[in-house]
Amino acid sequence: MQKLKAVLFDLDGTLIDTAPDFVNVLNSLRTEHQLPALPAPDIRAQVSNGARALVKLGFDLSEGDPGFAELLDALLERYLANLAIDSALFPGLDTLLTALENKGIPWGIVTNKPSRYTIPLLERLHLDKRCAVAICPDHVTHKKPHPEPILLACKELNVLASHTAYVGDHVRDIEAGKNADCYTFAVAWGYIEPDDDITAWGADEICNTTADLMSRIQAFSA
Repeated sequence: MQKLKAVLFDLDGTLIDTAPDFVNVLNSLRTEHQLPALPAPDIRAQVSNGARALVKLGFDLSEGDPGFAELLDALLERYLANLAIDSALFPGLDTLLTALENKGIPWGIVTNKPSRYTIPLLERLHLDKRCAVAICPDHVTHKKPHPEPILLACKELNVLASHTAYVGDHVRDIEAGKNADCYTFAVAWGYIEPDDDITAWGADEICNTTADLMSRIQAFSA
């Protein structure tokens, strides 16, 4: 990568640990339907796959099945009302964001999470004023793994994608970053399914800890 000019992050499972709130809302919905709670790790592994995957996991239904749409709506409404109860930046990432800000390197978010949930989450975690750009699927025609969201973020930051790092916890993140010509970091602390092989995603680098990521980004921004 040429000299680093910006860093873009996926949201859920990369920058912010949102899984605890998804665990709470899915299990509360299951309780309402007289079903036992699911183990938190099972729910956590599906968070990056979105609300539809959580409904499928929680109620053994596929999209189009009777009751699926109603459960999806109920889950999303409950999440909107509880989206920043236990969610937080992953440990160590506030230090990284502060270091980028001190160097004058903008950071932003490119996520498949709709703005209806992304913006309130950032506001409640006091990240909205720090985040230089937040691109959600309702801002573009194509969502990740298409490069359009990342390219739009780079355009708004007035930086070249080749001067930008993209950080994510899902193969679609790495594909989107590579499709946009970014330098890509796959993070192993994210919401990765047990049978997923992070080494097969084709990322430029894999970071096992937030400290690893900070060290590598600092090296590029020196």
